[in-house]
Order: sequence, then structure tokens, then C-alpha cells
Amino acid sequence: MQHQKAVLIQEQKLKMSPQMFQSIQLMALPIQDLKIRIQEEIDKNPALELIEDRSEVSLEGGTKSESEDYDAFENSSDPGYTHTTSGAVNQEAADARQKFMEGVISRAESLQEHLLWQLSLQPLDEPSLALGRLLIQNLDKNGFHTEPPESFVKNELKPLIPAVEAIIRAFEPVGTCVNDYRESLLVQWELDPLGLDGVDTLLEKHMADLEKGRLKEISKATKFTLEEIEELLEYIRTLNPYPGTAYSQEEVRYVIPDLMLRIEEGEFVLYLNDEEIPVLGINEYYKEILAEGDSESRKFVSSQVKDARWFIQSIEQRNSSLMKIAQMIVEFQRDFFIKGPKYLVPLTLKDVAAEVSVHETTVSRISNAKYIQTEWGIYPLKHFFSNSISGSGSTGSRFSKEGVKERVREILESNDTGKKLSDQKISDMLKVQGINLARRTVTKYRKELDIDSSYGR
Repeated sequence: MQHQKAVLIQEQKLKMSPQMFQSIQLMALPIQDLKIRIQEEIDKNPALELIEDRSEVSLEGGTKSESEDYDAFENSSDPGYTHTTSGAVNQEAADARQKFMEGVISRAESLQEHLLWQLSLQPLDEPSLALGRLLIQNLDKNGFHTEPPESFVKNELKPLIPAVEAIIRAFEPVGTCVNDYRESLLVQWELDPLGLDGVDTLLEKHMADLEKGRLKEISKATKFTLEEIEELLEYIRTLNPYPGTAYSQEEVRYVIPDLMLRIEEGEFVLYLNDEEIPVLGINEYYKEILAEGDSESRKFVSSQVKDARWFIQSIEQRNSSLMKIAQMIVEFQRDFFIKGPKYLVPLTLKDVAAEVSVHETTVSRISNAKYIQTEWGIYPLKHFFSNSISGSGSTGSRFSKEGVKERVREILESNDTGKKLSDQKISDMLKVQGINLARRTVTKYRKELDIDSSYGR
């Protein structure tokens, strides 16, 4: 028979208050998200007041009263109305406004829209047009099928697929509505009146050898001379393996740096980009109630004012922590900021955390999604934390992964010998600099830098 009895257990638990949770959240926010969060808090808490928003600057250098020369149709797109000055139609201003509005609402044409427009001009019957629309809507950003057409086309339309695909493949850009890049290259070659004989043989039977630069093996298998293969290869390079990317509509993301580093009179000067952060304060009316109101009013207002003050304090703490961590990064990475990217040294979160006297997770949180503007460009703070690669030689030099990647880039960009450097050759050149890096590691870094192999270059 089981019996229950009271047992005293001592344990430690961390209970996080809502204020502490809010402070941690604000630390992780970059400027764009912080501004949104500030506006949300202003809308929620009437005790919090926006004193100044320095990021909102008038294009005309001033503001204009709404009642002054107010025109209800001033920004209207109605072409039947234009503003008049001294009884005369200001046509020039109206035209300028119209051009501005057209520029604001304009956007790039997508691949699907471009192909659908060309399809609508074809003298096709309704079933073929319907099938064409289905095929075009199934294409990805490269112009390739996302799903096999046979899997979603009705049985009665399946016999039409080859003919309709052939029509779409000839549209601009040539080579879409295919399964992969190899098929796209073949289509572009077939439709090119100047296409060289033999290209189909290389693309259909020797693609793997082409990608690895095995030209001698291809020559033995096809009886083409090396000169003929080189000529065919040069032609293939004029084709576009991903034709749809010319109409890519990926959203452009603009980066606003949280920090700016400048060298003034030989010294580093670090600035916080507080121009983008609104200045907040406590509503004066709420302050009066808190000081002179009755007990019931003070009780109601007290919590609102307390939350507002905590929110302001949390933003100040975010900015202060960001500056401290950035200052340590600058101190550790002085050579990078003076000499350039290849002088980036190994740095861990633990290194900075020890200097700033905070936990590693705090350093990680505050540096995440934050950017710094330097003499060498805009970099994420995370860029300056890099693993080490042990060097060789008596000096025992140590290099960061990112620094070595920049050295690989520099070796390739400064190569003016006319010969294409293999990954093994790059590895040998790095070894001379005291960096012992295997060929496969060079290959990995080169791919991370988005640089083609010696064959592709």
C-alpha cells in the first residue's frame, strides 16, 4: 500500500519578470524592429510620449499647416483636376506629380507576368491557352517546373503538353518551361540559328565531365579535338542556365547600421546611430496626476508611468550594452578596421563577454542582426566573431576563418598570370603565408565566397 508524506525539497529556479523579459527582447532588436516596437508601446501606454523622432525629416526642410492653402485633391490621381495658380493651370507641376505617383506605384514585371503576356498574343485555342497558363504558373524563379506537368494537368490536356511547352520555351527569355538547367541550355542552343554543331553531344552525354574540366576524357569519347571542345565550351558559356532569374522579384532589404566607426585624428570614434531611435519621455499630464491627483487617480496612473519608465530604461540599457560590446570588438579587431578584411583575427563570444562582464548569451543577443558602418563597408557585428585556424611555423600564428577566406579572395582577384589557379595551388600559396589549409577546405571557403572553380572561371 502506497503512503503519501510531506517532503521538503530545496531547489533554485529563475523566475523572469515581465519587465526583465521585455528588456531582453529589446536588446535583440535591430533599429528597424525597435522603431516598430516603440510605436506599439506608445499606442498601448498613454503615459509614454514621443518627444522627438529625428528620423522623420521633411523633404522640403519644413512643415506646412494643414489649413494653409489646403487642396483636397492635391495628391489625387484624378487626371480631370489640376491645381491652379493665379487662374492658370500649373501643368508642369501636375505632370511632375503624375510622374512621381507613377514611379511610386510601379514595380518590376515578374517572370510569370512576362510569359503570360506573350502567351496572350499567340493564336491558340482555349484549351491550349488554359494549359499554357497552368504551365507558366508552375514555374519557379529560374523558369523551371516546380512540379511535373503530368501531375496536375487534366488527362484530356496531357497530349497538348509537348506542343505548348515548345511555344513557351521560345518566349523571351528563351529556355524556360523546362525541368533543369541542362535542358534549358539545350533549348537555347536548339533555338539559336548560330548554334554550333556538337553542343548537344556535350550537354546530353558529357555534362559531368564538363563540370569537372575533364576535356581529355571528352575528347577520347567524342573524337573532338581539344580545340573544338574549347570552342564549344566558350559557346555554352554564352548561354544562360537560369533564364528566369532576370525577372526575379526578391524583396530588397535595406540595412540601417546601428553603429558607425570613424577614424578621426588617428583615433577610433564609435557613434551610436541614435538619429533613427525616437526620443521618449513621460506624459506631463500623467506626471501632474501622479504628483497632485487623488489616491484613486494616482493608483491608476502609477502602473502606467512605472511601465513607461521601465521601457525607456530598457532602451537606454540596450544602447549602452551595444556600445560596450562594439567597443570591445573594435579593440580586438583593430587591424581589421585599419588594414582591411583579411586581417580579421579569431574572436569568440566568450572573449568579449569576459571583458564586458556579461554572459555569452547576452553578447550573442545584443550583436545579433546589428550592423556597423566602417571604412571598409557595412558589416554585421556577428562577422567579427570567427573561429581560429592554427598557423604553421615558429611564430605559431593564428588566423580567423573569415580572414583566411578574404586571403583566398585576394589571391584569386590578384592573379594576373593568365593561368587559372586550382584549389591545390591556392592551398600551396597559403602555406607560404603560414596558413596550413587542406585543398578541400580551400574548396569549401571558395564556395562560401560564391567563386567558381578554375573550370568555371
